[in-house]
Amino acid sequence: TRLANTAIDRVRGQESAVAGEIAAFAASDLICYRAEGPGGLVEAQSRHWDPVLDWLKNELDAPFTLTAGIVHQAQREASLKAVRAEFDRFDAFALSALHTITTLAGSGLLALALAKGKLSPDEAWRAAHVDENWQISQWGEDTEAGARREQRRTEMDAAANFLKYIKAD
Repeated sequence: TRLANTAIDRVRGQESAVAGEIAAFAASDLICYRAEGPGGLVEAQSRHWDPVLDWLKNELDAPFTLTAGIVHQAQREASLKAVRAEFDRFDAFALSALHTITTLAGSGLLALALAKGKLSPDEAWRAAHVDENWQISQWGEDTEAGARREQRRTEMDAAANFLKYIKAD
């Protein structure tokens, strides 16, 4: 209900602006910034993120440049335009869900892959939390952080279900 109300009250009539806001994440998307180590984290990032980047490159002709660390890496303008064009195809209802997913995932590219059926909700969630999952596997999970994470997961699942039921693709 919240997503539908958001679509009606805040997104309808503002579709282009919302699509642009979501697409803007691609300019510094989570999945383009890689760890240099340790090896287990590097492997996990590649396993979860490379298939999305391969899909973007092969199906949308939108290759993205990877970088190590957190220093900004400019992306090809043509790739950013291709991603933006995909988001521009969604209606207000889909955009309200995609905005939620993008915010929770920290990645417009993962949100797009989910909306296009290239990732399941579980795959998108795991991909969005590769770094956090790796840290948990090394050090354990903080109880309060785990509770916040569970709430974010519930929100992401609701948005993914909303997309599925409105047939956003």
